Amino acid sequence: MDKFKDIRPYQDAEIRPVLDRMLTDEEMLDSIARFYFPRLTRIFPKTMTDAAAKKLRKQVKTVHDVKSMQDVIASYMDKMIHDTTTQLTNSGLEKLKDGRNYLFISNHRDITMDPAFVNYMLYHAGHETLQIAIGDNLLKKPFVTDLMRLNKSFIVHRSLKGRELLQALKLLSEYMHYCVAHEENVWIAQREGRAKDGIDKTDPALLKMLAMGRRDLPLGESLNELHIVPVAISYEYDACDVLKADELYQLETRGSFTKTDKSDIQSIVTGMIGTKGHVHVAFGAEQKFESDDPDELAEIIDAQILENYALSDSNYLALEKLKQDGLAPLHLLSDIFERREISKANRKKFEKRVKAIDPKLHKHLLFGYANPVINKLKSGFAV
Repeated sequence: MDKFKDIRPYQDAEIRPVLDRMLTDEEMLDSIARFYFPRLTRIFPKTMTDAAAKKLRKQVKTVHDVKSMQDVIASYMDKMIHDTTTQLTNSGLEKLKDGRNYLFISNHRDITMDPAFVNYMLYHAGHETLQIAIGDNLLKKPFVTDLMRLNKSFIVHRSLKGRELLQALKLLSEYMHYCVAHEENVWIAQREGRAKDGIDKTDPALLKMLAMGRRDLPLGESLNELHIVPVAISYEYDACDVLKADELYQLETRGSFTKTDKSDIQSIVTGMIGTKGHVHVAFGAEQKFESDDPDELAEIIDAQILENYALSDSNYLALEKLKQDGLAPLHLLSDIFERREISKANRKKFEKRVKAIDPKLHKHLLFGYANPVINKLKSGFAV
């Protein structure tokens, strides 16, 4: 494992020393205090950071290895699920075989919550929890890196160039092959960056990277060794829908979107504490690839994610609004609105949400919700 030391998660023997170091990290404690008590921390910074340290010490005092760290994180997830979701469901877990480990490739809607929900389902079903791929663009501070690596995250180096990047990607692929071969489940998003427009597409370059760990094999065979399972995560409400719509609007009107150091943090926090409604995690079937064409294989993964994506009333209501505005592809719609019975409560909730948003963002926000329905119709899947 020494060759993976710089990218892998922390191991059992490293957990307690890292925690003890973090409990004295003033920047981290200040960030936690400002997150939970912004006003009081501005007035009494030392008092509130001391209080944050005391609370953290109490919460992690029994943590001494990876499993006990996961137990603490599961308790945080329980509270977050209670506070921000109305329902959390899953399907397809029965397809996972005992004694086999998988690489889960999921659509990407939320920076931290996508793998968190997949992990939560596996944890409560008695399966091995995930090793999670996270881009180094999110790890701008040492304590954030520590937090991620405490939670079984491994680092994807995206900021490197040229030969250094190639070597880093090869090491990354080798690490994922190592994990699956040594009884660890792995999660990675189907592409770099979240789907801002509600269209879930796998990057063929991702599949080529995954195969680099066994370059002695044809691409399809190399991927088959990873036991790839596509996962479709669907949110009734995307907590970051306004942030995404604003980014798309700026790209459309200005030709660019300026990302600040706070953009990712804002998206992470909003995704964690924002309203999500009904969340569904659909596990697909393990893939047995018979082709070595990465574009063809990406389409296979995309089809399964799209087919398994669970539509909510919000998706249909967005399409209905686009139809009213003359923006929907009318030739696809046929009688879908007659076939979908939408409750008055859901209609009122969606209309209230849209009404509260700047009208200039409506088009992009609505397509973000409507595109899963549109793409299912285009692909011939049931809606």
